[in-house]
Amino acid sequence: MGTPITESLHKRFPVLRLDHHLMIENPDIYVPIFIEAGATSVSVHYEVTRNLDHTLRTIRRHGALAGVAINPATCVQLLDDVLAIVDYVLVMSVNPGFGGQHIIGRSIEKVRALAHIRHERRLGFAIEMDGGIGPDNLASIIQAGADWIVSGSSVFCKGDSEASLRNMTRLAHEAALAKGRSSQ
Repeated sequence: MGTPITESLHKRFPVLRLDHHLMIENPDIYVPIFIEAGATSVSVHYEVTRNLDHTLRTIRRHGALAGVAINPATCVQLLDDVLAIVDYVLVMSVNPGFGGQHIIGRSIEKVRALAHIRHERRLGFAIEMDGGIGPDNLASIIQAGADWIVSGSSVFCKGDSEASLRNMTRLAHEAALAKGRSSQ
């Protein structure tokens, strides 16, 4: 989704949060352009960002939430130096590139590890997960500690998109309630 779509959505629905995951090299060039177009949160990939601390601070300076994304092969521990300054961490649970992939199971362990670090250090970042998320694994992802879920194929490629979205929303609420009860 490029800046023309971002601008159009922002003008039509100004209260809509527009979360942008920049799967590009040299994101510093594009960060201000996307935020000016209406992006309210921007994540960049750890694997390609030359100066991650600088890029995250640039995103914040331009008025958006700053996130860092990690690919399935990237260890959570590599984010140690930026966890105190990010607003969210996006765990890719498939290899980026196309929809409809199956989740890479060890990604749920990354969510669990990030949730543990967040709790231990009393940090405030959200945990987002993207890739292969559907009704069969949504609860375990939320139980592991994910706050934000990105689900494309499970919503838009299963027939009735509205019914699929309602079902995923219901499952997410149920999992969050169960998580709340188990932590008390």
